[in-house]
Amino acid sequence: TSLLDEEGNQDESLDSKTLSAEDQVKDHSTGTRVVAGQIFLESGKSDSQSEDEENFHSQEEEKQSSLEELNSLEMSNLLNKDLEEAEMQSPVLTAIGGTADGEPCHFPFLFMEKEYAECTADGREDGRLWCATTYDYKKDQKWGFCESEEQSNKRRQMQEAEDVYQIGMKILNESSKKAQKKVAYQYLLKAADMNHTKAMEKVSYALLFGDYLKQNIQSSKELFEKLTEEGSPKGQMALGFLYASGLGVNSSQAKALVYYTFGALGGNLIAHMILGYRYWAGIGVLQSCESALTHYRLVANHVASDISLTGGTVVQRIRLPDEVENPGMASGMLEEDLIQYYQFLAEKGDVQAQVGLGQLHLHGGRGVEQNHQRAFEYFNQAANAGNSHAMAFLGKMYSEGSDVVPQSNETALQYFKKAADMGNPVGQSGLGMAYLYGRGVPVNYELALKYFQKAAEQGWVDGQLQLGSMYYNGIGVKRDYKQALKYFNLASQGGHILAFYNLAQMHATGTGVMRSCHTAVELFKNVCERGRWSERLMTAYNSYKDGDSNSAVVQYLLLAEQGYEVAQSNAAFILDQKEASIVGENETYPRALLHWNRAASQGYTVARIKLGDYHFYGFGTDVDYETAFIHYRLASEQQHSAQAMFNLGYMHEKGLGIKQDIHLAKRFYDMAAEASPDAQVPVFLALCKLGVLYSLQYVRDINIREVFSHIDMDQLLGPEWDLYLMTIIALLLGTIIAYRQRQHQAMPRPAGLRPAVPQQEPPPEHQPPQ
Repeated sequence: TSLLDEEGNQDESLDSKTLSAEDQVKDHSTGTRVVAGQIFLESGKSDSQSEDEENFHSQEEEKQSSLEELNSLEMSNLLNKDLEEAEMQSPVLTAIGGTADGEPCHFPFLFMEKEYAECTADGREDGRLWCATTYDYKKDQKWGFCESEEQSNKRRQMQEAEDVYQIGMKILNESSKKAQKKVAYQYLLKAADMNHTKAMEKVSYALLFGDYLKQNIQSSKELFEKLTEEGSPKGQMALGFLYASGLGVNSSQAKALVYYTFGALGGNLIAHMILGYRYWAGIGVLQSCESALTHYRLVANHVASDISLTGGTVVQRIRLPDEVENPGMASGMLEEDLIQYYQFLAEKGDVQAQVGLGQLHLHGGRGVEQNHQRAFEYFNQAANAGNSHAMAFLGKMYSEGSDVVPQSNETALQYFKKAADMGNPVGQSGLGMAYLYGRGVPVNYELALKYFQKAAEQGWVDGQLQLGSMYYNGIGVKRDYKQALKYFNLASQGGHILAFYNLAQMHATGTGVMRSCHTAVELFKNVCERGRWSERLMTAYNSYKDGDSNSAVVQYLLLAEQGYEVAQSNAAFILDQKEASIVGENETYPRALLHWNRAASQGYTVARIKLGDYHFYGFGTDVDYETAFIHYRLASEQQHSAQAMFNLGYMHEKGLGIKQDIHLAKRFYDMAAEASPDAQVPVFLALCKLGVLYSLQYVRDINIREVFSHIDMDQLLGPEWDLYLMTIIALLLGTIIAYRQRQHQAMPRPAGLRPAVPQQEPPPEHQPPQ
């Protein structure tokens, strides 16, 4: 369920943790706080928010003059404020019809000995809302409707749609079976037909991706257009995607940018992420690091606030080109029989297998679905056997709490203490958290620092992260940005998302380091790519493995828009193989070329070589040997690709896109052989061919007769050189004759061999007639 729900949660309004763009140039040595290892900057709310949005709009005004004065965060705050004020003021409603038409409703009013503070349908069979215009209805009998008949019908219809939607969502959330999920989507389809906005959003995405409904790009486009007219940020973002990728519509980057911008102003996080990537890479807009930083930071704040101490789910990045060459090797997926083998070991009491399976089920990934119940059971078994790692992870589960494990600081503390006493770094880090935040024990910064240091010394990322946070904030220790940077760097090497987030904040604001917008954007981008939407990578891969290339390519294309390099290369690969029928025959190579180009810009070697191939053979573009040569050279110099070196050798040999040079060709062939053992056989064959060509060219370049006319044998070998030559030839001839004779004599005769007896002639009567 999580995947389509994830789209349902992406347009959550941005919370108060959002940082201003002005903060990029301020030193935040004061006014900061750290929550669960995250650095949040505390500054004036309204000022910083307006400055943040001014920065964003300064980049948009040339393209969207009508959007100049819009401010998404300010608008959001003003709307919330207006709603709160509206709720505080009692609405003045005028009675329609009844016995008091045109008179204001009186709240509260008394009906059937019960007071009503709002309109009610009580006492009516048709369900229309009404109110009394005096306090005592029974006494005065003065009343009127709160809505017209048309409004009443519309309200009842929407209520019915909401009920159908809730039934569908209940089935969707409570079931893991595909058949049940399909049933749930039938309810959602019914609600969508009744113009229920949230149902329309879910159904439109399901139609786009082919999730539990048959993929239908045209139907999804119509729903997205309808949602966009209603002002749905998700609809606007999706319509922008369709225009960007040319699915169901004629491709238009200008329209895509407009819809993405409206989606971002409505608070859609994916739209912000797409705009961040476009400004970072300069796609359809002028390249702007500061604009990219603004967008990525907004999304990163949301992602970081969602991260729990366990670090969230694992993002599985599987490259289809590598998977085709080495099935199972590149994906890191565990085979089903291997998982069953580990389960068998765990059931037999193998503690390491229990802990390993516990961690797999806790985080998910490698082909194992996240399952806290299974994780808890495995950790319990291992902890009962005395494993400190399992105790520490049980402590983490109790500390955070979930549907399976009730939150309990006391139980968590007991497990952390047991594990820490055994020298376990996970337990030490957990104990440090307990003392830092006073969970089950009084707050004690000195003890927290001590336990974090112990955990960090053993290389545990949580310990390093929390230690960095304490140095950054000056909690229990003198503030030291250099030390904070050191520990955040260590934690980031272990892949902790919050470490990347904190480093991004430091580089964005120039705290403890030289301010670097480029570094901050790359770090924030890394954080954003760990959001819930990253689970779509695995869904797309499963669709491809199930043979549904159309569904896979659409999912990869959306992730590619968000800036995922893996998705860009995978989308290009599917298009390159011509496996997606939803893309026209003439469009596959140009679109693949576009995505290979974007993936290559993010440093993917195979994509860079593919760009060279496309220009060499003229796939999706004109044949251009010079451009092909440039791409191969980049892949050779930047990524030391053996394939690129071999190709450069070939182009030098043939003189394609570069002056012919056999010596340089040999050099590149030799470099390819050194770079990869796999290249040695083709390089050997190429060098053999090159040797023959070189010899022929050498012979062609010199005059043989002229060479021999200049050779003086008397001077070279002496006056009697002909006698020497004849002697050598005679010796060689004698040696050969002697060798052949000896070989003939040494040939063994087969045992029992008798001399051949001449056959007698047959009797005359058997002779054939003359």
